[in-house]
Amino acid sequence: MDYAAALRYTLSLTDFERAPASLYAAANFDLRRMEGLLERVGAPHLGTTSVHVAGTKGKGSTAAMIATCLSDAGHRMGLYTSPHLHTFRERIRTDGEPISEAEFAALATRLKPEVAAVGRDLRYGEITTFELLTAMAFMHFRAKGVTVQVLEVGLGGRLDATNVVAAQVAVITPISLDHVDVLGHSLAQIAAEKAGIIKPGSTVICAPQPEEAAQVIEGACLQRGARLVPLGRAVTWEGHGGDTRGQHLTVSGLRGSYHLSISLLGRHQVENAATAVAALEALADMGIAIPEASIARGMAAARWPGRLEVLGERPLVVVDGAHNAEAARRLKEALHEYLDFERLILIIGTSQDKDVAGIVAELAPACQVAIATRSRHPRALAPDAIAGQLVKQGVRAEVAPTVADAMRRALELAAPRDVVCASGSLFVAAEAREHWLGIAPELYS
Repeated sequence: MDYAAALRYTLSLTDFERAPASLYAAANFDLRRMEGLLERVGAPHLGTTSVHVAGTKGKGSTAAMIATCLSDAGHRMGLYTSPHLHTFRERIRTDGEPISEAEFAALATRLKPEVAAVGRDLRYGEITTFELLTAMAFMHFRAKGVTVQVLEVGLGGRLDATNVVAAQVAVITPISLDHVDVLGHSLAQIAAEKAGIIKPGSTVICAPQPEEAAQVIEGACLQRGARLVPLGRAVTWEGHGGDTRGQHLTVSGLRGSYHLSISLLGRHQVENAATAVAALEALADMGIAIPEASIARGMAAARWPGRLEVLGERPLVVVDGAHNAEAARRLKEALHEYLDFERLILIIGTSQDKDVAGIVAELAPACQVAIATRSRHPRALAPDAIAGQLVKQGVRAEVAPTVADAMRRALELAAPRDVVCASGSLFVAAEAREHWLGIAPELYS
């Protein structure tokens, strides 16, 4: 297969990211089929030092910071994240470089007969798109001689395809209500799913959590004999302000104090940076050399596009993947704290399974004009439904059929001192980036 054929094959499997939300159910997830697939190709997930990152918010940013610092320290680094912005190849990276089209195609070709064999077994169900991609990541990392792999959970943790690893370091970023039909309708239930990545004897780096979630994570650590490093107690941080170019902070860790600069905006990114430092210190405790200078350089170099990312000025153009009410609240606060503007012109699109009313309720008080739209994603909510929520909040709302149309309309309305912000979904943020930066998207049937 060439790359185009490999993509078609990958997406011909069950893809829970693109399928209707009703298909999300614990019964559709079984790690035994993932383990069976990996056994057939030599268990590439084993034998590599692993950092496993779960949580509702900040997983990708934290994982990217950890990976960049490790690369700077000279370690052969593998990073697996999801979803992607513009191409599936972004999900699988070694030392910051996405897997090539040829490598992607070769791995899909190699795995195709093994995927079919697992499917014929009939005991544990058929391999999904995400499971295939996860297996490809492990195989790619082994082929590239990766010495440390950082893995972002796709959904939940306990039953996620990435949870086949015995990670020495588990990171749990802030937990809030999301994917409630799959993970549970309470913070305790969701925390239990996230805590499923905690392995016996591992070190667990836990960001500040609501008490309900914190108790579950502490209990899981106690039960499995894992060492818990709670952020805000064992490791503390202080932000020193910033602007559209980035921000400065000090992290007081267990091994020292770090004076850092990061390009990522928002108070939550300061917290994510502290979480990443704690994870790096845990790796250092295991004998993995990470000089303080590498932490400083890696943090400064870390990039995670589509998260409170400033693309242009006069007017300011910002994209952010806030997809639940808590993330929307953080976005609203960060816009006012880090940017100087007169009016907020909001471009908003969400997925069908999201708390649209909650997201709109957080962002509506900050904006003067809103344009409801939809991404190309098959689970995107119709713009009229979003516009209805905006009107309920007293916001002047327009509708645009595509994100590109919404961007053009927002820029027509914007004065030089305004900010145009595209949010509500990472897919909306991605399409806004494509329009602004002239990026040719990878299109899927």
